[in-house]
Amino acid sequence: MPELPEVETTRRGLEPHVVGRTVVALNVYEPRLRWRVPEELPARLRGQRIERAGRRAKYLLIELTRGTLLWHLGMSGSLRVLAAGTPRKPHDHLDLLLDSGKVLRFNDPRRFGSLHYTRGDPREHPLLAGLAPEPFDREFGGEHLHRASRGRRVAIKQLLMNSRIVVGVGNIYASEALFRARVRPQRRARTLTRAEAERLARAIRRVLELAIRVGGTTLRDFVGADGNPGYFRQKLFVYERAGEPCRICRTPIRAITQGQRRSYYCPTCQR
Repeated sequence: MPELPEVETTRRGLEPHVVGRTVVALNVYEPRLRWRVPEELPARLRGQRIERAGRRAKYLLIELTRGTLLWHLGMSGSLRVLAAGTPRKPHDHLDLLLDSGKVLRFNDPRRFGSLHYTRGDPREHPLLAGLAPEPFDREFGGEHLHRASRGRRVAIKQLLMNSRIVVGVGNIYASEALFRARVRPQRRARTLTRAEAERLARAIRRVLELAIRVGGTTLRDFVGADGNPGYFRQKLFVYERAGEPCRICRTPIRAITQGQRRSYYCPTCQR
């Protein structure tokens, strides 16, 4: 599933192609996404100028002259910038045609992605309102993480994936950050010390920064706006490496199931 680095990689790839351009048309080939694309949306977007390409959590925010598009990639979605007239492939569901002759094409095999439009402040939209700080915000840090973990019996990895605690830290990057912080994913959150919380907050920022730098992680479906895969998979320490030797101590990496998702850790390096 595309996580924060993949969405940020997509945003950066889109930005030079979309900002300042005018929407010529929205062509909807398959409206049945996670939420159905409204029938009136193409008419609302036509003729609007794109002012900014932003991001909040895992949502792309395409700010227009009279509103904002909230675009979620779902579990398998990607947005690519192509020349208008490029033949469609299977699972190409939406085309946002621009006055430059380029098209912003949404491909989503599982159709868990979504497209929303709001005339108000996008951060007050029901999907975004109440979300926690971004990992790179001043509000997020060791103190925030330590305070949020107090009294929590939930496993620390599941705490990190709670968007009311911090946004954008999904399964891959939670596992990788916990390895770098030397904390086991199954430990109860309330056992996290202040020093460990500081170390973990730094590890979260570091692993996300590294992933963004190399275009995110491609495990199966993800490609950036230019159609290229992300290369962070080559730098993974534990994720999907069960049975392989730890890159630090050579102990075999273990895998467990937490909340219907696989978690990976080194039993020697992590405590």
